[in-house]
Amino acid sequence: MRPLQISPETAITLSKQLGVPLEQLMHMPQHILMQKIAELAKHQEAEAATKSDDASDSENS
Repeated sequence: MRPLQISPETAITLSKQLGVPLEQLMHMPQHILMQKIAELAKHQEAEAATKSDDASDSENS
């Protein structure tokens, strides 16, 4: 299997955000990587929604 075709900057960023060693990330099957990116996006979306709810609550108080 050949390594993923992504830029070094993208690989480093994904490695940090996913908590996966860079070498493991580069040899990860593409479908698994896409699944992990989707999970990360959902998690970040939920955090953003929570922060916006907290901000609107404090403005209304």
